[in-house]
Amino acid sequence: MKKRRILLPYPKIGHHLSFLGSSLICRIPHNKQLAYSRPMQLTLAHIGPRVTVGSKSKDGFAQLTDLYLERCETFAKCRAEAFRSEQSLLEWVEKLHGRTAPVVAFLDSRGRSMSSEVFAAWIGKRRDDGAQHLVFAIGPPDGWSSVARERAHLLLSLGPMTLAHSLARLVLAEQIYRAFTILSGHPYHAGH
Repeated sequence: MKKRRILLPYPKIGHHLSFLGSSLICRIPHNKQLAYSRPMQLTLAHIGPRVTVGSKSKDGFAQLTDLYLERCETFAKCRAEAFRSEQSLLEWVEKLHGRTAPVVAFLDSRGRSMSSEVFAAWIGKRRDDGAQHLVFAIGPPDGWSSVARERAHLLLSLGPMTLAHSLARLVLAEQIYRAFTILSGHPYHAGH
């Protein structure tokens, strides 16, 4: 039987997967361990109205955001959430249970700007450290409170320009997908 190489959702350098008949063979260098028993979860949250599938109010940005989140499903379990207030989002984050606490990143104009490669490395580090759930959230129109800013593991800026929330969600969803493709060696990101 002929062997075929396939792409792991979270490959590490030196890991090789191949099919031999109906058997999956994984060759890992002797000094490495495979620690991907359960894929990471990712939530793209925002403060504002809920946009539902099939809704007449759903704009083109929302449809494209859903497309990128669907593409991300190859690498992590993804979902979108909407909250009426900052407080309801923070309460929801507090209730998330798991082996590890969720890693929370808030979009904030005063946050850290990153290139796509640095952003991918940040996500990869959290994944490799065993994070089970990443939460990316876009805040209220008047910005995050100081309490919320202190709870975040990362304050992320998409740049100095102000973006509409629906556009910011789209840009963030695309950058998350791009980050996963960078981490997996997928050709989507050509480095430009």
